[in-house]
Amino acid sequence: MPASMSQNRPAAISLATTRRRFLAGGAALAGSLAMPALARAEPVKLTVSHFVAPTHGLQLDFLIPWLERIKERSGGEADYEIFAVNSAFGRAERQVDQVRAGVVDIGYGIAGIPRGRFPHTSVMELPFMVDKAGAGTRALWELYETGRLGNEYDGLKVLLLMTHHGGLFHTVERPVEELADLKGLRMRSPSPAVSAMLDYLGASPIGMPPVQIYESLQKRALDGLATTWDLVAAVKANEILRYHTEAGAYTAAFHVVMSEERFSALPKAVRDAIEAESGEALLPRVPAWWDKWDAVGRADALQRGHAVIAVSEEKRAAWRAELQPMTEAYLDGLKAEGVADPHALYETARELVAKYAAA
Repeated sequence: MPASMSQNRPAAISLATTRRRFLAGGAALAGSLAMPALARAEPVKLTVSHFVAPTHGLQLDFLIPWLERIKERSGGEADYEIFAVNSAFGRAERQVDQVRAGVVDIGYGIAGIPRGRFPHTSVMELPFMVDKAGAGTRALWELYETGRLGNEYDGLKVLLLMTHHGGLFHTVERPVEELADLKGLRMRSPSPAVSAMLDYLGASPIGMPPVQIYESLQKRALDGLATTWDLVAAVKANEILRYHTEAGAYTAAFHVVMSEERFSALPKAVRDAIEAESGEALLPRVPAWWDKWDAVGRADALQRGHAVIAVSEEKRAAWRAELQPMTEAYLDGLKAEGVADPHALYETARELVAKYAAA
């Protein structure tokens, strides 16, 4: 074999080998590019938990439409699964813990359960702070946005804070026409602030999650409830209750949160969709939710022939003055729970509620 040929063969072999390797590499590259495309086609499933029935307006009017908007805005990169009170994730006192532990992605909870977790937020629940959910929600959100709620939500991505309309007193055997009528009654309470009010008036406040209310009323372990029209309908308490005092005397605060860590790990399209559909975007929807939810409980009570006791603005003003010493004492106690200047926070909250109520 001529030397020139023997010298050229390795070059020829090398070229052929290189070509095969290039083609094989191109196929592998194409395969590797296809894999992320397949992965991207599988949406991220957001797990969401709450503590009421799956038939409640919270799920039907709020969570499902909200999550559907997130799903659509994300271009299909987000999906969701909801766990209600009838699931392993439905306990009211565990909502934030589940989120922090990564057991669920998003939790809907109530600030007052368990006690002492959100002392800054509890200022919103003091007597006669909030009459309408719209003003209470806007004020609470502004307190959060301006950093006035301390470090209560550190590590959490806050998607919504809200309050309900001013709450009622619902009783089984004794109508509440004056605050003195609460004395001696065992009343379910949603929060430390409401418990302080009931205790001051001589009632016995009992904290319990909604799932325990019906049986407690049935067994007469409770004489009544401090809650909304909405909740008495949700837990079928109107089957036992007989009197309802529309005092507008207090509110409860709620939160929708996920962990910052989980939020940061989501695809950008999902993060952007959540940002766009949460917070400020939800605030205008809150009043209509509570109007609808409360209307169900009130209509049910009237249909059953219950007594619905109205409270005039003059009487409410007198009750507010009567409860002011209790409010001052509660605020003083918040210093021990890490609230630096609770009285200033209270006054700011009142100003914000008044501003939004006027608007």
